[in-house]
Amino acid sequence: MPRPSPLATIPPNPEMEGVDESTWMDVIHKMDEVYSQLVADEIKLEQKNAELEQSQQFIFSLLTAMSDVLAACNESGQIEETNAALCELVGRSDAQLRGMVLSQLTADDSSAARLRHVLGTPALQRSGTTVEVELLDAQGQRVPVDFNCTPRLDGQGRRVGMVFVGRPMGEIKRAYHQLREAHEALKLTQQQLLHSEKMASLGRLVAGVAHELNNPISFVLGNVHALQRYTERLRQYLGAVHADEPAAERAALRAKLRIDHLLADLPSLMEGTLEGAQRTADIVNGLKRFSAVDREERSLVDMNRVIERAVHWVKKGTAPAFDVHWQPGAEAPVMGSAGQLLQVLMNLVQNAYDAASQRPGALPALWIACEASDGWVRVSLRDSGPGIAEADLTRIFDPFFTTKPVGKGTGLGLSISYGIVEQHGGRLRATNHPQGGAVFTLELPQA
Repeated sequence: MPRPSPLATIPPNPEMEGVDESTWMDVIHKMDEVYSQLVADEIKLEQKNAELEQSQQFIFSLLTAMSDVLAACNESGQIEETNAALCELVGRSDAQLRGMVLSQLTADDSSAARLRHVLGTPALQRSGTTVEVELLDAQGQRVPVDFNCTPRLDGQGRRVGMVFVGRPMGEIKRAYHQLREAHEALKLTQQQLLHSEKMASLGRLVAGVAHELNNPISFVLGNVHALQRYTERLRQYLGAVHADEPAAERAALRAKLRIDHLLADLPSLMEGTLEGAQRTADIVNGLKRFSAVDREERSLVDMNRVIERAVHWVKKGTAPAFDVHWQPGAEAPVMGSAGQLLQVLMNLVQNAYDAASQRPGALPALWIACEASDGWVRVSLRDSGPGIAEADLTRIFDPFFTTKPVGKGTGLGLSISYGIVEQHGGRLRATNHPQGGAVFTLELPQA
């Protein structure tokens, strides 16, 4: 249906006679454009209102979700905005807090004075500051709060107030106390595990220790028995001398008792006894150092000596038939605990023997190399065993992981050794050798 002429909708007016139809058409087009622009502006306004409502809802959700307490104040310290955490803490509604001076929520005058000092010192407000105050909670109890205070600016960048954001410190202090207790318990457990593993290693060496002690003790006992016999001869001869017996009888008694041979044998007898006793004392002291709880004492240690003692103890203990290829080289000094490093090397040597023993009919063998270069001391141990499965290479140092049968290993030896090496600033790695067997490489900073 054709659109009616715009002129038909305009009532006749004698004063406007002579205005042609094109002029009215231009007026109507302008009216349509203005109306369309009004509609478009209204749509944009509704969109802006919707976005504003979303922004307000987003800000409100943030304030509600905050676990920290918040108070936005003007330059006089009156609260203009807050959040649910502060309302819940002080037991007041948002309407009650608005317009209230923040210092009125404090538990004492000193806390209020600190807040007033922050508000009244422009230098503190420029970059923000931190202040610890005590507020009164809903039950009237004092709650320490650590406030982070930052300036609040308007659209022109002028400071119009301060924003206080803080967290009640009572909860944090309780959490810190629990964390410290858990840390101390963990340290104690770690020390107990370390000591238990050392005792397990020491237990495996008891047979070798007994054999090691048997030789010097037997030597000392034999010398002591000889000294007892020599003492009895000397007492008999000195009795004759003190009785003023004739010289001929004394000479005959001297020859009979072999006094000259006795006197010649005494120095070597005493020297051997002292050597045996010192050897026994050295063995006992070595065991005491190995079994004692370490006190984190660090000193200069030559890794050649540590390797030598580790091989000695393992061969004397559980691995008498162990072909160890080891030749001490140039001095390889490191700073560390001799007892802890000895534990690491003994564990690696013992594991090498256990792995090499898995090949029936072949003598277990171990090749050890030690060198100092580029600021590091490197100790390499390659055994003649079957090597480490690829799936186990990434787990070999995990606590309680072991490939040994039940009852043969605790799964803590390599894990504790790894931790000791890390404490010494070093590295411990495990790989497989191209010609077979596992290779453990220990690297420590050179002293």
